[in-house]
Amino acid sequence: QVQLVESGGGLVQAGGSLRLSCVVSGRTFTRYAMAWFRQGPGKEREFVAAIIWRDGVAAYADSVKGRFTISRDNAKNTVYLQMNSLAPEDAAVYYCAAGSFFSRNSYEYADWGQGTQVTVSS
Repeated sequence: QVQLVESGGGLVQAGGSLRLSCVVSGRTFTRYAMAWFRQGPGKEREFVAAIIWRDGVAAYADSVKGRFTISRDNAKNTVYLQMNSLAPEDAAVYYCAAGSFFSRNSYEYADWGQGTQVTVSS
């Protein structure tokens, strides 16, 4: 099993930036890809970004492309999500996920963190 702990959420004004972190522990050798998903009030969980742990190949949702950047630090077993130019519609609980497939689908990810709240004021 893989344990994931997110941090870095908070309140930011529109146009501002935040960096989310996800520390990975446990059976880390089993995770091939890491991803960030988000879920806003009354909305379904949606894909934000994913990265292949080994080589750093990344994919983004169209809604965040050019504003968000996913990265990983192998030495720290940590995945990051740098979020710039934040807008009110980005407000959500952000979840880190680990899985054996590089996918935009939440069901492909077996392990999840507890989530971190991002609030964007207009």
